Amino acid sequence: MRKNTLAHFMAIFALLFCTAGAVAQPVSHPSVGTTSNSEKVKLTIVNKHVNYTNCPSEYRDAYINSPKSANIHPDGTKYYVNSLEGCATVVYDMKTHERLKVIKYDFKDGKDDALWSKPSAFYPFTHYTENLNTFMGKPVESTFSHGGRYLWIPFYRRTYDINAQDPSAIAVVDTRTDSIVKLMETGPLPKMVACSHDGKHVAITHWGNNTVGLVNVASLNPDEWFHETLLVVDYVLELNFSLTEQIDRDNKSGYCLRGTVFTPDDRYLLVGCMGNNGGIAVIDMQTQKYLGRVMGMMANVRHLVIRDGYLYLSVNKAGYVQRIPLDKFLAAAKTLKGKTVNLQGWQSCKVGDGARTIELSPSGHFVFAACNLASKLYVVDTREMKVVGNIDVDSYPVGLDISNDGRYVIVTSQGRGNQGGNAVNIYEVEYDEPEPVLKNTDGAAVLELLEHGDSAGADENNPIAASLPLVKGDGNTTYIIGGACVAAVLLGAFFFARRKHS
Repeated sequence: MRKNTLAHFMAIFALLFCTAGAVAQPVSHPSVGTTSNSEKVKLTIVNKHVNYTNCPSEYRDAYINSPKSANIHPDGTKYYVNSLEGCATVVYDMKTHERLKVIKYDFKDGKDDALWSKPSAFYPFTHYTENLNTFMGKPVESTFSHGGRYLWIPFYRRTYDINAQDPSAIAVVDTRTDSIVKLMETGPLPKMVACSHDGKHVAITHWGNNTVGLVNVASLNPDEWFHETLLVVDYVLELNFSLTEQIDRDNKSGYCLRGTVFTPDDRYLLVGCMGNNGGIAVIDMQTQKYLGRVMGMMANVRHLVIRDGYLYLSVNKAGYVQRIPLDKFLAAAKTLKGKTVNLQGWQSCKVGDGARTIELSPSGHFVFAACNLASKLYVVDTREMKVVGNIDVDSYPVGLDISNDGRYVIVTSQGRGNQGGNAVNIYEVEYDEPEPVLKNTDGAAVLELLEHGDSAGADENNPIAASLPLVKGDGNTTYIIGGACVAAVLLGAFFFARRKHS
């Protein structure tokens, strides 16, 4: 009896000890000026935007509320932070880090009707029937299109849809004015969004039900964009949850589609399956058909990046960065016929646990990885696939972006279980070797039609073409075309008027 009692007591003590250790995780709040001891790159925190209890007042920003992601404009002048629970995107000046604007997502039927695109047949409402366009939107990720002219921002859900089972939406912001110019419906729980290199398509990945939507954006006129097709990765997840009791949709979502990237030639769209050891889904953009899933990498694929002939991915839970030659991956993908294929030969590098967003430096020599559970930013040398440094981040980072010149890395920390988070860290990066300036690839090909005098850029289908800014080459110089055209029109009108009245 005494022996059983002692064993029972020890079991309870062990359980309490382990539970206490799990709850009392240390929260990291590194200060401005913190510097890494990296071998080949040096990182220094040069600024912050924070909003947690007892945070430094000089860096407090009340609009930072569960920041999910960051995007630096291709011209390097400003950056955008998606504040998920704040239902807003915050815009900052890249040099001064001063807040320029807050784009709020508070929509109402009647008031905002003109912003909505024509409804498609792809996204029917099955649970809600009234005031469908009266909601607040929770921004997740975002991507630029049309050479940086537009920023696409999907909403995790409409606020009334507590379990994200009916259509959500995506806002399109004109980055010249940082105002919303278009709203479009999406599938349930969209997270990732990507623009093709030729600028003709925007892909919206729906974490909520195993589908991917393609929007045709070939026109320069937002009123002519349209939903082109809806693709299914194996099966559409049935959604029939409570309308009053919230469930965990971050886990109960099939393959949990996440990382999304077009191949350099735009022939294929690759989508990471974060759930169910799903691998990477492959979509043939030429036929707009789903081909199947490539397996063989580690489970829990979170983010995808293609650079210099390699496909890179982050493995969330285990905390790894993996890569494989893109041509080898595509050779395996071409054998798919609605099934799976196992691909071996992945190179792996262990980083911090909870590897989320990854980005590469302009040279492609370094991968920066935001590691959620480790609360660190890791740097991997791709020439050796080895870690060459890391630096502290405000606890539980998720999002990350790097400037086109590689000089700045911005990391968002969302938080976990009401701990950490509510922080944005801006790092300045010094390299042991000079980095090139990355060319803008955010759908800039559409605008290049204008530069080369293609008649498609100036016809009646593109009434705003003459006023569009072109972000060229190094991404730091903005060429405004159309001034001469406007002047010519005004001059012609002036002489016509004089002749008429003479």
